[in-house]
Amino acid sequence: MFVSWIISTTRGLLMLLAIAAVLSFGLTGTPADSFEHQRRQMVTRQLRARDIVDTHVLRAMETVPRHLFVPKDLRHLAYRDTPLPIGHGQTISQPYIVALMSQLLAVSKGQRILEIGTGSGYQAAVLAEMEAYVFTIEIIPELGRQAIKAIHPLGYGNIQVRIGDGYKGWPENAPFDAIIVTCAPSSIPEPLKNQLAEGGRMVIPVGEKSYQQLLLLTKQGGEIKQEKIVDVRFVPMVDKKGKAY
Repeated sequence: MFVSWIISTTRGLLMLLAIAAVLSFGLTGTPADSFEHQRRQMVTRQLRARDIVDTHVLRAMETVPRHLFVPKDLRHLAYRDTPLPIGHGQTISQPYIVALMSQLLAVSKGQRILEIGTGSGYQAAVLAEMEAYVFTIEIIPELGRQAIKAIHPLGYGNIQVRIGDGYKGWPENAPFDAIIVTCAPSSIPEPLKNQLAEGGRMVIPVGEKSYQQLLLLTKQGGEIKQEKIVDVRFVPMVDKKGKAY
């Protein structure tokens, strides 16, 4: 049975409180301005210096405090070009991959985006900062609740978090302008294809644990076209019993 969480807060006030109070000393003894400097360096060296050119993505990555989405003892590593463990055998993707997948979605203000694999909540926050409406599903209850705690103080009222099986998507809120999948099934789930709107885009890693490809899917005239982007390695997409799809 799905448990739905709706995050609805006054974004401006809570973002101000989060920055002025919660982030003022980083919760780790690291001054907030140090994290801000690291975030700017991340955008300059890891994103702009490569192939991330979407100004909306760059602005969102420079704004969202990534260090609040990783365990406290790893926050000093939050802006390095590497994935980090977030518990329960899961990881937060390296900043470049988050930016690349966001750029491939070609997000526009007000679009409805389905995310499969909430994880830390960071990817959802980046998309919400780009003024999309984000519907995100996490199958591990503890991670889902953890993500809500990370997102809530930042005031993103345009994110809904559901705890459940992402393979099935979120049919009652379909169709979606874009779908982003942050865990790898062995093949593209049919329910997700069906929930993608006409003209929509899906970014998804597909393959076995040892070899996966990041694919960009577009739907035109009811037909799905796919393009290989890059080889990647993501955690597998699993059902409630932990069995890989």
